[in-house]
Amino acid sequence: MYLSIVALPLMGAITAGLFGRFIGPRGAGFITTGCVALAALFSITTVYEVGLSGSPVYVTLAPWIHSEWLDASWGFLFDSLTTSMLVIVTGISALVHCYATGYMSHDPHIPRFMAYLSLFTFFMLMLITAENFVQMFLGWEGVGLCSYLLINFWYTRIQANKAAMKAMIVNRVGDFGFALGIFGFFATFHTVEFSTLFAQVPAYVSVHGDAWITVLCLFLFVGAVGKSAQLGLHTWLPDAMEGPTPVSALIHAATMVTAGIFMMIRCSPLFEYAPTALIVVTVFGAMTAFMAATTGMLQNDLKKVIAYSTCSQLGYMAFAVGLSQYSVSMFHLMNHAYFKALLFLSAGSVIHAVADEQDMRRMGGLLRLLPYTYVMMLIGSMALMGFPFLTGFYSKDVILEVAYAHYSVAGTFAHWLGVISAFFTAFYSFRLIYFTFFTLQPLRLSVFIILSFFYTFFLYDSMSLQFFVILSPLIPLPCFKLGHMPQLIYIHIYI
Repeated sequence: MYLSIVALPLMGAITAGLFGRFIGPRGAGFITTGCVALAALFSITTVYEVGLSGSPVYVTLAPWIHSEWLDASWGFLFDSLTTSMLVIVTGISALVHCYATGYMSHDPHIPRFMAYLSLFTFFMLMLITAENFVQMFLGWEGVGLCSYLLINFWYTRIQANKAAMKAMIVNRVGDFGFALGIFGFFATFHTVEFSTLFAQVPAYVSVHGDAWITVLCLFLFVGAVGKSAQLGLHTWLPDAMEGPTPVSALIHAATMVTAGIFMMIRCSPLFEYAPTALIVVTVFGAMTAFMAATTGMLQNDLKKVIAYSTCSQLGYMAFAVGLSQYSVSMFHLMNHAYFKALLFLSAGSVIHAVADEQDMRRMGGLLRLLPYTYVMMLIGSMALMGFPFLTGFYSKDVILEVAYAHYSVAGTFAHWLGVISAFFTAFYSFRLIYFTFFTLQPLRLSVFIILSFFYTFFLYDSMSLQFFVILSPLIPLPCFKLGHMPQLIYIHIYI
């Protein structure tokens, strides 16, 4: 069952990619959606067996690379952190697959698109289940490749070509830093396996000090800066909106941008012995949250506003990691995945309804035409801004609280920038709602309400995500120990 979670999306991708012309668009959509949905059901089972029962699973499949000191096997690690991510990735990916079959129904290349989506999911699952750095790097590069293919899906559009190349090139900078970090840890400890590496670090620091570990952790952070769009390497994220809306939902909610945050949480036993690196992570995360929030206020493209909100929320997750609050960062990552997917799928409904127009200044008065979409987008926006009793309120509030209680220059800096960014988030969220649904200015183009089965798929997907955003009871699971303080990972229970 555990290997099936990883293998099913790959099987769906191969089937849709190689045999798409024989099974047709409907067959490709059915097979890929079914495979990912089955993986999501298996992931829920792993939450009980691994998370609630407290019994991690290690699966060594086969040898891969064995040369001198380098011994990297095909191995899979299923602990509480992995199962928490599995539920997010497979669950949201299954909903996006279902949504995409209706959203892309007019496109003649649906099998290719569904194959890319499933391949994207497979590489993300490889990343989060890896038990060593080499296998994680395989998934890391794989999601980068699939993001290029999906952003550039409409390859006849010049802007899509430019955006895809920009995403690839900017991420290469971060990937270079991540690779240097992996090389450095292997040269120092002669292993790439997480369990062995984490066990050797305390003794090394007690003898040699933390200077070299700090340098290597900063290299790892460079990789996270590129993949999770932190300040400096964030420019690719808004341009990635050139791809179809299901791509935006998958990239921003559950897969690529969360990979950098997940990697730092996975490597938390290393970062705990590099306090200077943690300060750098805190400062960069706080500045990213502030920069993206202020930029989002001035955007007029509907999807770019949501994209900058993603960048801002990733800043919150990063500075929570910098404050050694890894469980809080993971908590916000999970909450953010649900309401950000809801926002993007709702944005796709609006864009289809106004004949693929994305400029909010040319919208307005859509409340009567799209009442259900308005309700969905309102719920997602309120969760994003941290409205009380929605999921975003609990995780964002905890992040600001731990920053305030950290009693350090970096903690105070992150707290105040986080508070100001939260205000700006509320501003641009209501601005988006107002421009899209309430302004009474006449439309400069005809409004076409699509009364096809696409809207049925949208209703189904958004209702599912609405339950995740509003009703998400949390169960604390002991995940791992950092120093002498046990940390908790929170998981969502499907309603």
